[in-house]
Amino acid sequence: MKTFTVPAGVRRRLGALAAALAVAAVTAHPATAAPAAPPTALSPTSIDRYVRDYLAQTHLPGAVVAVTQGGRVVHAAGYGRTAAGRAMTARTPVPVASLSKSMTALAVMQLVEAGRIELDRPVHRYLPEFTMADRRAERITVRQLLTQTSGMADSAHPDLTQAQPGTLKEAVAVLRGAHLATTPGTAFAYHNPNYFVAARLVEVVSRTPFADYLSRHLFQPLGMTHSTSVNTTADMPEQARGYVRAYGTTLALPHPRWFAAGGHGVVTTADDLARWLIAQNDRGAAGSPRIASAATLALTHTPPDAPKDSTYAMGWQRSRNDGGPEQIRHTGELLTHNSMATLLPDSGIGIAVVTNTGMVSGDDAPQLTEGLIELAEGRTPEVAEPFSMTADWVLAALTVLAAGLGLRGVLRAGRWAQRTVHRSWWRGTLRLLPYALPFLFLFQLATLLGLLMNRSGTLEQAAYAWPALAVWATAGALAATAVVVARLLALRTYWRRR
Repeated sequence: MKTFTVPAGVRRRLGALAAALAVAAVTAHPATAAPAAPPTALSPTSIDRYVRDYLAQTHLPGAVVAVTQGGRVVHAAGYGRTAAGRAMTARTPVPVASLSKSMTALAVMQLVEAGRIELDRPVHRYLPEFTMADRRAERITVRQLLTQTSGMADSAHPDLTQAQPGTLKEAVAVLRGAHLATTPGTAFAYHNPNYFVAARLVEVVSRTPFADYLSRHLFQPLGMTHSTSVNTTADMPEQARGYVRAYGTTLALPHPRWFAAGGHGVVTTADDLARWLIAQNDRGAAGSPRIASAATLALTHTPPDAPKDSTYAMGWQRSRNDGGPEQIRHTGELLTHNSMATLLPDSGIGIAVVTNTGMVSGDDAPQLTEGLIELAEGRTPEVAEPFSMTADWVLAALTVLAAGLGLRGVLRAGRWAQRTVHRSWWRGTLRLLPYALPFLFLFQLATLLGLLMNRSGTLEQAAYAWPALAVWATAGALAATAVVVARLLALRTYWRRR
């Protein structure tokens, strides 16, 4: 799921969480380039050496990588193993999560080119089944779906916290009871249901099942013969089983069943991702016949004029960081996989990386991508570990501290009760109230992590996303509960003696 254009580490709302992440932020990202190093050619050998070094130093279980330049494939390969122990190759099928959105957007734009859809017409005109509990939804245009400015948002409709549908028709029907967070066209909000609706729009207008449409009109023309789109994570290879990071190691875990079609349901390979990157950089000319015009491809890479602060185009995000080269990219995140696709328009280079580690705790795809960009710029990249590999040890120390303080509080419960028994009941109650904070922190962990990621989820999903954080929160809650129980029992004993 990504999955994620998720600006990790931007919004830290709690003091304790902010302290832990601040330490991690300072130490977890070493300098990513050696300034005095000689230029390094972007070649299969240099790419292979860097990726293998990354796997060795970070213990990343597996990845697939595709690098292209202009109309040629520089390198496409797989590394490591899947969660089932299979060797990963350039033809290993992997879920690319939200990289799927660029494919859904292009499918819609093909129908726009054919004159069957108008971008600035209301979606409801083509898809009467798309209704919401908010009348403003009748004004949502096709363009607003693709640029994620429809007004739909997790804050109004947290889709991952609800029962997951099984088909695109069901996914659209779920929205009948949902409200908008903002007026259509006024604000950007990343929300998967925008692309569920867009995929259903393709189905209805083309009168073709969405997966079949992608296969016939995108994948086959581009020669992406090992690519497909599925409805749920349960339909993905190995049911999307992958890894999460915790305390310097990786744990293999199954993925919960999520609905994915349109938003994050494409399964593909390194070989096929290379063909997709070439089509993007060649402005649609890589296929035979051409899958879209150059103007259409350019439009999918261009953010809308309104709202002015949005950098999100149509399944792509456009940015220029710190005076560096312009980048057109998108991330993808599931709980057990993460991915990134990047286009460098100035050089015609395309980079796609998919790893079998999950969101937050395993930001390996962005880390690998940054190193490959440096390689493309003639620099020598150093391996930068995912921030959680350092942050987890900070959280481990805090976990031990919470357990120690809890044990100390239990052992000293008698002393506390002896002092408190002679005081009024309300003073004793006030002294116990702070122990509710760790308990509240645990049960609001999903909300707090949602603020960090601009997404809403459940406590179970938060535990997948960052196990060490969940362990710390749980340890704090258990320690606080143990202290409160011990103090109340000791207090009852002293009351009986009086």
